[in-house]
Amino acid sequence: MTDLKYGDVSVRMDGHVALVEIHRPPHNYFDAQLIQDLAEAFEAMDIDHDCRAIVLASEGKSFCAGANFNAARAKRGGKEQTPPQSTQDATAAETNDEVASTTSRLYQNAVRLFACSKPVVAAIQGAAIGGGFGLALVADFRVVSPDARFGANFVKLGIHPGFGLTYTLPRVVGIQKASLMFYTGRRITGEEAVTWGLGDVLAAPDRLREEAIKLATEIAECAPLAVQSTRATMRRGVADAVRAQTDHEHAEQSLLFETEDHREGVRAVRERRPGRFNGR
Repeated sequence: MTDLKYGDVSVRMDGHVALVEIHRPPHNYFDAQLIQDLAEAFEAMDIDHDCRAIVLASEGKSFCAGANFNAARAKRGGKEQTPPQSTQDATAAETNDEVASTTSRLYQNAVRLFACSKPVVAAIQGAAIGGGFGLALVADFRVVSPDARFGANFVKLGIHPGFGLTYTLPRVVGIQKASLMFYTGRRITGEEAVTWGLGDVLAAPDRLREEAIKLATEIAECAPLAVQSTRATMRRGVADAVRAQTDHEHAEQSLLFETEDHREGVRAVRERRPGRFNGR
């Protein structure tokens, strides 16, 4: 099978393992189009008889450092990207209605990722922040490097968590640790992620991709129908639950986008200082 391209996403087969890679280095900020491209790649692998497992990876310093809906500011083709103003990057060029529409489309495509029937192993280097953290939790397993950083920094931006994180994160690490991350916006390292059960394998940066493919290959060597049947049982109802949860998250985010605290959170993150919030 030749390499396939879906926008900034490529697919390459390695035996029965599909390497699905994001190409927006160095930090792989995402927008609604990238999540749609990923969903199309995942669905293509879902109906490919030769594909038995997927490795989700990204090119560059970070796995996915957050969302950037301001496509005009993002330079593609391997060049430096302008950092997003916030995890949702509600720019001056976009009205709240436009942001709400974009977020709705993004979440619809995120649900398509969770609906994939093939096992997914994510290779996580550098930052997996905000929605990028949510993308990491699409996977069944995460191979992480020591320099990995996971964070749900939404409250520092004055908004509600999104990308289904309020469903997926407690399911992986438990309600207490998930609440700690959500309420504080704290980041955890790759080593901490493995201790918490968020990461499954700790690998040196130069072996990260190799270890992710190794785990996916171990899965792919088993009877594929049995693996998919077992996975369907283990993840029964996940896509529907994420759909319901993202509907709720989106409604809460839409309300909080209108607040002074959100505007202050965006300024504070941009200026690299603590927010001065007033509860309005």
